[in-house]
Amino acid sequence: MSMKQIMVIAVDDSAPSMYALEWTLDHFFTPFGSLQPFQLIAVHARPVPISVIQLAGPATAEIIPMMEIDLKKAAVRITEKVKELCKKKSVNEVSVEVMEGDPRDVLCEAVDKHHATILVLGSHGYGIVKRAVLGSVSDYCAHHAHCSVMIVKKPKNKE
Repeated sequence: MSMKQIMVIAVDDSAPSMYALEWTLDHFFTPFGSLQPFQLIAVHARPVPISVIQLAGPATAEIIPMMEIDLKKAAVRITEKVKELCKKKSVNEVSVEVMEGDPRDVLCEAVDKHHATILVLGSHGYGIVKRAVLGSVSDYCAHHAHCSVMIVKKPKNKE
C-alpha cells in the first residue's frame, strides 16, 4: 500500500473555516470515493488563556481557569463538528489535532511534523486595517509553511 500525501487543514469555530473544510471535502475527497489521494489532518490552534485576556492583577487567577474550561469546550465542539462533516461526506479517515498556541506557529509546526504536501486555510476576508492589526494567519503561512498553501475563499453571494 502506498503512503498517501498529507493534507493539513486549519479549523476553528468560524464560518470561513467550516466552509473551507466542506469545500475541500467536496473537491479533494468525495469525488474519489475510497481512493482519496490525501490523508486529512485537521488542526485546531487553541489559544493560550493568558494570551486571550492579556491582563495582570488579582482577577487573572480567577479568570484563567474559567477561560481554560471554555477553550477546552470549544476545542471539543470543533473536533465534533469536523468529524461530523467528514462523516457526512463519507470521509472516515480524518484525525483532528488540538494544539495550543498562536495559529501561525501551530499550523507551520503541524506541516513540518506531518511532512504535509499542502496546507488548507479558510479566508476570513478581513480588510486592510483589521489584517494589519490582527496579522493574517494565511499570509504568514503562505510565506513560512514548508509546503503549498491553499486559501479557500467563500464566493460573494450574488443577490
